[in-house]
This record gives sequence, C-alpha cells and structure tokens, in this order.
Amino acid sequence: MSLDALALAVQLPGFSGTTLAPEVAALLGEGLGGVCLFGANVGGSLRDLTDAVHAAGPGAIVAVDEEGGDVTRLHPDEGSPVLGAAALGRVGDLALTRRTARAVGAELAAAGVDLDLAPVADVNSNPDNPVIGTRSFGARPQPVAAHVVAWTTGLQEAGVAACVKHFPGHGDTAQDSHVALPVLDRDRAQLAARELVPFAAAVDAGVAAIMTSHILVPAIDPDLPATLSRPVLTLLRDRLGFDGVVVSDALDMAGASAGRGIPEAAVLALAAGADLLCLGADKDVALVREVQAAIVAAVGSGRLEQARLEDAVRRIAALRGRVRPEPMAVEELADARLSLVLDGTLPPLAGARVVTVETPATIAVGDVPWGLPADVSVTPDDYDAWRAVADGSPLVLQVRDLHRQPWARCVVDHVAERAGVPVVVVEWGWPGPWESGLPRIRTHGWSRPGAVAVTELLREAGWDR
Repeated sequence: MSLDALALAVQLPGFSGTTLAPEVAALLGEGLGGVCLFGANVGGSLRDLTDAVHAAGPGAIVAVDEEGGDVTRLHPDEGSPVLGAAALGRVGDLALTRRTARAVGAELAAAGVDLDLAPVADVNSNPDNPVIGTRSFGARPQPVAAHVVAWTTGLQEAGVAACVKHFPGHGDTAQDSHVALPVLDRDRAQLAARELVPFAAAVDAGVAAIMTSHILVPAIDPDLPATLSRPVLTLLRDRLGFDGVVVSDALDMAGASAGRGIPEAAVLALAAGADLLCLGADKDVALVREVQAAIVAAVGSGRLEQARLEDAVRRIAALRGRVRPEPMAVEELADARLSLVLDGTLPPLAGARVVTVETPATIAVGDVPWGLPADVSVTPDDYDAWRAVADGSPLVLQVRDLHRQPWARCVVDHVAERAGVPVVVVEWGWPGPWESGLPRIRTHGWSRPGAVAVTELLREAGWDR
C-alpha cells in the first residue's frame, strides 16, 4: 500500500447528508478507512447509505455512536428505544444489560453498521461531570466494569464490533473535552484502582476497539492529552495488554486540536499509538486531504514512522475481519440456548480441539454449513485423522444423526477409547438413543444462533475460542 493510501486508511471522517456524495465515494474508492455516521445522516434509508459506503470502499468501516439512552444517532427524533447506561447500572441486572446491547447490535447490523463507539467505560465519580453523567454505568469501578463487559459482550454477539471509551477515564473531570482540556489529577495508584478497572475488564472480555479521551493525565504525561500521548497509549498496550484498534475521539474537539489544528493532532495521535482517527461530524473532503498531506509530510520528515502507519492499518483490517455483517436476531439467540440439552457433565475444556465426523446430509438438507469451525475432519476412509490434533488437549467431536451412521458411532467409540483425554460429543442432528458414558450436547439442528449457544456452553467449561 502506498504512503498516500496508508494516510487515507487511518481516517474516519463524518460527512453531511443522508446520501453518499460523489466526492466521499471517491475517497472511499481510494481506500479511506471508513466513515462515522451522526444523527444528520439518518433520514432516508440508512441501509441504502451504508450499502453505498461499502460498495464504494469494500473494506471501509461504518461507525456510529449508539450508546442507548441519551446518546442515540439512529433515533434522533423519537429517542432511543433502549435504556441508557446509568439506568441499566441502577437496575443492576447484567443479563438485562447484555440483552439491551444485543438489541442495539441487531439493529445496527441490520442497518449495515460495523463499529459502535460504545459502551462508555468511564466511572462517573464526579457528579458535576458535564459530559459523561448518565452515559456511565455508575460511580464505582467494579459494577461499571461488570456492565461494560455485559454490554460489550452483547453487542459483539450481535455481530457489531464494540469500542469502549474514553481511555484512560473521563469520569472524574469537571470540564467537557469538546470545548476545553479537562485534567484528571489522580496518581497512578488511584488510576489503577478506579479509572482503569472497566477498561481492563473490557480487554479481558475481547473488546474490538478502545477510544481515547482528550484529557490531561499529569501522573502519566503532564504535557499532552491522552489521545496524543505515547505514555498513556503505551499503558493501554503494555499494562492492559490491548492488541485491538485504538480509536481517537473526534479530533475536532478542543481537547485535541485547539491551538494546533486537526492535521497536526492527527499526526501526534498516530505517533502516540492511535490507529483509527475520528475527525468529527460534517467534515469535507478538503480536511481529509489536509490530514492526508500532514501524515505523508510527517513520514517524510521522520516525525512519524511509516511502520507505525502500517501497524495501524493492519489492526484496522483485523477489525474488519471480526465483523459479521448479518448476525442472528436476539430472540433467536435466546431460543437457541433454550433448545440445548446437556447429557452428563462437561469436563474442563481449556485448549480443546474440534473434530468433525463427516456425516452425509439428507437430500432435503443438502450441502449446507454445519458445526463449529473444525481443527480436523474424520471420514470413513480415515478413522485416525483425529490424531493430527492429538496433543493432549480435550476433544470436541461434532456429528450429525450419529444414531443413523454406524461408522460414525464406531469413530466416536474409537476416539473415546484411544484419545486418553476428555471427549465431548456435540450432536447437530436428530438426537438418538445415548448409551455412551461421554457427555453429549444435543442441539436439535444447526443454525448460526445454535452455534453461538454451543460456543457459549463450551466456554463455560473453559474452552478458550
């Protein structure tokens, strides 16, 4: 990828209107990283708009701030149809928080959105905070962390990448970074005990992206706001172990660009370790070109390493790869969980390998996807193919209509006798009589919601995929 293309691929501007202007489509065709939608973009068919974005730039990210409650872009006229963070935190039901996020995710996915700039992970410890407030799940770090994990999990289960914000924590501030540079005046121990707790929990939960804040944290960097600070973003990478996409908050906010301008803020953010640069709402092509030119010039002068740009683009591409564009409905997920039956007790499944026993489908079913992604497949011609993954890890054997396939029953018995490790059978077809001593999960047929439900059940036993 050329340097000019790299400098476009890290940008995420907003734009005007409810349709895609030709000049924005042209930028997407050149490799613009994506676009961020705001309320002013919602008015016509949102799916038509996002389809146009993806057609113009097949790898482009479509992002939006859809937090629920007070902050909604999809429902600017009638208001959000779901509870916001503070209300969910007050209820204190993590299952409700997760279901709420799944509902948000299902709507976003249906609208063609890839990345939701939510949830807010800030601990709103300052009741006078003018910008966080009800966007936060609460004033104590542990409950906030639990709800952040639940919301993140629900959203990503629905097929939309989550972006928790605003690192390293905007909750204990008395100014709004849209118009000023707030200061978080806490020492490192206090930050670790409160501000960082929800972010660390989100990282452990597999959040796809984390957004920075335009606040000054003197205990870590007395000179630059977090978005532009290498020490702050190094803390995120090295201490919290985050390897996903670091997204900047909008660079048109005063906390980032006052006195230096958006192009310079973009260069500093990239040098600090940010990957995807939100420019703000209603940005024209001229600004994108200015930012592109500033990035190219910074590489040419040695202020910014091209390898840093390449690393950012690699992370953005990985984010695209984890997005499922057509997730299952929330109701289907709940129904799939109800349809599962576990015969016996699952053993510890950390590191388990998946073995597919290839059984033919009925004529009516035909050649369609089924099962979980497998490490190896066993066929009638090769009973011992499973040995390719026999490294001492537990085995998950997935089958269809096992009771109708004598050879497949022999394979299951063969593996159970010789593997010397815990073995679990997942039956994706009609569950017949079960006389084996092996634990069995009955799914009553394959579907994407069913696959998610089985995955969750296996994870409860320690499976780490």
